Amino acid sequence: MAVKMDEAAKRRVRAGRLLLKGKAPAKVAEEVGAPRQTVYRWLGVLQEQGIDGLRVMSKGGRPSLMSDKQVEELREALLAGPMANGYGTDLWTLKRVRLLIEKRFGITYSDVTVWRILGSMGFSSQKPEKRAIERNEEAVAKWKRHDLPALKKKPSENAA
Repeated sequence: MAVKMDEAAKRRVRAGRLLLKGKAPAKVAEEVGAPRQTVYRWLGVLQEQGIDGLRVMSKGGRPSLMSDKQVEELREALLAGPMANGYGTDLWTLKRVRLLIEKRFGITYSDVTVWRILGSMGFSSQKPEKRAIERNEEAVAKWKRHDLPALKKKPSENAA
């Protein structure tokens, strides 16, 4: 029975196959888009356990406090928007996401960890434009042409 591999496992196996063909770890790292040090770690696993070892490698580090189901529920809540989750404006902040996780799942994370979770989910930092909804571009352009020049300082006659 074949096991379905995630993207990370596919990348490790691809790197392993390149290493088995004799490619240098530095070249493999460049080709698969991984840090050189990581490819050397994969090479060690490859030498000890073979390609199958690369397929089942864990990410390492502490296991997540959130289950896959909770991460998916968080994704749905984020896509629904802040207003659907009880906030007054339509803007997600790290603090709001952190509080949402605490309220929904009872798990407390630091802002840095929330940032990493969002990154792993494919979300990125975006800064909204700060413009008045009522802004009239035509009136602004007219003001810049006619009124603004009269307000600017003019050089005095004494200045050469």
